[in-house]
Amino acid sequence: MTGMDARDTELKKELDATLHARRELGEEYESALVDSFLEKVDQRIDGAVDRRVRRQLAEQQMQTARDSRSPRATDSWGERFGFGIVSLVLAVPLSAIGGAVADLPGLLVAWAGIVGVNVVQAARTNPGLFGRRRSSQDGDWED
Repeated sequence: MTGMDARDTELKKELDATLHARRELGEEYESALVDSFLEKVDQRIDGAVDRRVRRQLAEQQMQTARDSRSPRATDSWGERFGFGIVSLVLAVPLSAIGGAVADLPGLLVAWAGIVGVNVVQAARTNPGLFGRRRSSQDGDWED
């Protein structure tokens, strides 16, 4: 027998017991017996609804968790490509200014800044890129 059949059988037994008690006690207790039986039916319905609501909430939470781990729509290939193009376009004047003002050290500082900005952007869009990722169980960092 499945779980639902067992509950139906149990409810049928409750109804049979209520009807038997009504026959023994008489019509003056009929209202109280019916109210008692309906209370048991209400409790079963409430329990079934609670289980369904909890199950749906858990499924929604799991879906939300899955969606939050997936790449965001704004982290598309086009955004990364555009960021790279902007970095290269800005690299030309920054290299010229850094080289003109401080020669080779100025050029190196300009390029270190360009590389640093691109590394930060890459780490933001790809959290596991540099070999460290969060463990799914306890949130600790793994290598």
